[in-house]
This record gives sequence, structure tokens and C-alpha cells, in this order.
Amino acid sequence: MTAFYTILLLIISNLFMTFAWYGHLKMQELKWIGNTTPLIVVILISWGIALLEYCCQVPANRIGFHGNGGPFTLMQLKVIQEAVTLIVFTLFTVVFFNGEQLHWNHFAAFLCLIAAVWLVFLK
Repeated sequence: MTAFYTILLLIISNLFMTFAWYGHLKMQELKWIGNTTPLIVVILISWGIALLEYCCQVPANRIGFHGNGGPFTLMQLKVIQEAVTLIVFTLFTVVFFNGEQLHWNHFAAFLCLIAAVWLVFLK
């Protein structure tokens, strides 16, 4: 179950991270913030969201790391996190930014990332 909770926390963390990094672009599109909103305000909003990301990311790494009794090495945690980030970002982009499209090269990159996850788990 530790592996499941680790990956679940990584997914939740990445949802917050993606929204912290790119959500302001959608907020601008929806007119929740404007082009004239000071950058420092946008940064502070993103930091607030990123705090929630860290509240999930740090526990995920802590409980998932084999040094703390978890099932994953540090390298495995990082590669899993990168794969989760790509999946979450792709879904976020397709759902919230209708103009963005996926192309064959994106799918080829996804396959490479899946291969990276497989490779990092080889003994």
C-alpha cells in the first residue's frame, strides 16, 4: 500500500504543481486576472498553490523512499514523478487549453518516458 499512497500523493502533488505553474494562463483567459495584474501578484498566487503541492510531494517522497521503509529508490521516485508530471500536464493541457493538440511526436516522447520508468526498475 505504501507504493499506492506514494503514487497517489505524487499525482495530487502534480495537479497542484501544474495549476501553480500554468493555471494563471487559464485564469487570464477566463478574465479572473488581467494582463495588467502585477507579476508579483501572480507569483504569490502560484506560491500559495505550490504550498499545497509541497504538502503532498514531501510526504510522497518521504514514505516512498526505501531509506524510510518505502518501496522506491531515490532514482525510481524521480522517474515516477517525471512520468506522473507528463501525464498530469498532458491531461491539464488537453482539458483546459482546447487549442493545444497532441501530435505523433508527443506520443513518441511518452513512449520514451514509459521506457525510462521500465529501465529505472531493472536490477
